[in-house]
Amino acid sequence: MDESVLLVGSLAYDTVTSPAGSVENELGGSATYGGLAAAFHSRISNGGSVGIVGVVGDDFLLEDRELLKNAGLDLTGLEIVQGETFRWSGSYHGSMGEAETHETHLNVFEHFEPKVPGNWKSPTITFCGNLHPLIQKNVLDQSSPSRLSMLDSMNLWIQIAKDDLLSVMRKVDLVIINDGEVRMLANDDNLVRAAYHVRSMIDSTYLIVKRGEHGVLALHPDGIISMPAYPVSEVVDPTGCGDTFAGSIASHLSKGTGPISTDELRTSLEIATVTASFTLESFGTNSLANLEESKFNERLSHFISIIHG
Repeated sequence: MDESVLLVGSLAYDTVTSPAGSVENELGGSATYGGLAAAFHSRISNGGSVGIVGVVGDDFLLEDRELLKNAGLDLTGLEIVQGETFRWSGSYHGSMGEAETHETHLNVFEHFEPKVPGNWKSPTITFCGNLHPLIQKNVLDQSSPSRLSMLDSMNLWIQIAKDDLLSVMRKVDLVIINDGEVRMLANDDNLVRAAYHVRSMIDSTYLIVKRGEHGVLALHPDGIISMPAYPVSEVVDPTGCGDTFAGSIASHLSKGTGPISTDELRTSLEIATVTASFTLESFGTNSLANLEESKFNERLSHFISIIHG
């Protein structure tokens, strides 16, 4: 499949509280945010298709399914089973760098066994969103991407499934994790040293380290890339920013062939950083789902002028 992105992750209903207010049962999940971001970039570049694999309960709203479909997502791999959709509730405080989780109800997601549809066995990019490492391995075993495999993760899997996580990280070409997770895996507080140590542990070609409001650090075989976050004065809800960031990278990298150049990786990080800056300006997927190409291009130009002078 030309320029295609297969994205596997969660679809959820989130209840979120932040200094800006609160929402209940708002559409969320790693596949939702990552899929919407990838579909947006595919759409504005006349690129290929984006398919998501996930599971929801029979309580999943038709309007939310339509939102995903209208964004251009292929939902062939979305299972609807009896029961309730995955639910998460949390809150943000202070600098809002990390959410405090109040409740997690896996519901139908607890027994999720991903099934990659036949027409999605050979995408350009396979991206495994934040899931248990064994589920990620299952997906990777079912697909043969023509260019690149990627995964995202979180501190929970380092704590309870570290060996499985390291094993699945060794199966992909590009790993995305945040700065706290890199330090935890390497047992080293120096971020740059920790990043190089993690890359040597998992033998990945590319490692991207998300640093929240401090930007991003990326290791490429030809060197290191560092850039700031896009400056946003009104942060409403950071939920899904990391997934938006990853989905944007997957979409951009699906347009090329062969090894990823330093410039290509840098451009993908610029695009991803700017896209994520829209996500945190509203609760849920509102800003991302309604993002206009002109607004995105304007902000991207501004960001490039900031970092390149």
